[in-house]
Amino acid sequence: MPLQIVRNDITKMSVDAIVNAANSSLLGGGGVDGCIHRAAGPELLAECQTLHGCKTGDAKITKGYRLPCKYIIHTVGPVWNGGHSGEEQALISCYRRSLELAKEYGCESVAFPLISSGIYGYPKDKALKVATDTITEFLENNDMLVYIVVFDKQAYRISSKLYSDIAEYIDDHYVDIHDDGPDYKLSRKSLVERESVCFDAAPIFGMPAPSGPPSLEDAINQLDESFSEMLLRKIDEKGMTDSQCYKKANIDRKLFSKIRNDKFYKPSKATVLAFALALELPLPEIKEMLEKAGFALSHSSKADVIVEYFIQQGNYNVFEINEALFAFDQQLIGA
Repeated sequence: MPLQIVRNDITKMSVDAIVNAANSSLLGGGGVDGCIHRAAGPELLAECQTLHGCKTGDAKITKGYRLPCKYIIHTVGPVWNGGHSGEEQALISCYRRSLELAKEYGCESVAFPLISSGIYGYPKDKALKVATDTITEFLENNDMLVYIVVFDKQAYRISSKLYSDIAEYIDDHYVDIHDDGPDYKLSRKSLVERESVCFDAAPIFGMPAPSGPPSLEDAINQLDESFSEMLLRKIDEKGMTDSQCYKKANIDRKLFSKIRNDKFYKPSKATVLAFALALELPLPEIKEMLEKAGFALSHSSKADVIVEYFIQQGNYNVFEINEALFAFDQQLIGA
């Protein structure tokens, strides 16, 4: 995926550049800034002393020294003052300038912390939205692998209302299957109610019984449309270009090329969902596309229930859905 959210220590990221949430002096400090300076060694401080500081919203670049990255991009985020002092525009500028520098220096991969969300007090849910919105806007016209790196659960947060709404939806719809028997627990709704909205394919009644098993040759000749064929057809029907679709799906161009050139390509479920959401297909067509690749949505999967929640809300934004999946410790959508 061109944009990924990962839990890691940013000083351990093997990328072309990492971004340092620095102070205006660029001479080190606490939090991420201090960790990066300690890991990079005293050579970093020596180079930073030649840069003569940095303004809020701007960025400057140095070598990576003892870190596994080639470069460190130092950017100065805004201090949160209630949101009415230009903080959002300054934070947007931090991400834009950092990405521009990464591109200027030929970086193919870059890792960001959640800028200003620590001691600078920028609300984490708002900081996350600025980060994802600004990075995805950049990736619409640029090929780069970008990581948002969070060190622990407390460093990452979607809005409390969204989290509680999703949690309630999971409570209403998630089927908790136990290993000790066939019984399973349903929250708030009965099994009969659940069957009416179950994602599993229902039997088709009233169809004439087959006269006999088809031959292998007949079965092969009657193969249904493949996932790749359905995807390309839907892209055309939606009037989208290939690049518009795979970028909106947060899918790498090389992977899309493999799918386009192989009629029988077997994607992962996460990849199928990404394309289905990028195409903003209605739920029945999303189920159909999944079936083409041998998958299904299931109420026994929290990830599937979360995806369904967003679809029911009319929100097909892959990046926002991935934020929620990450918050609930689920696999992200994409390659």
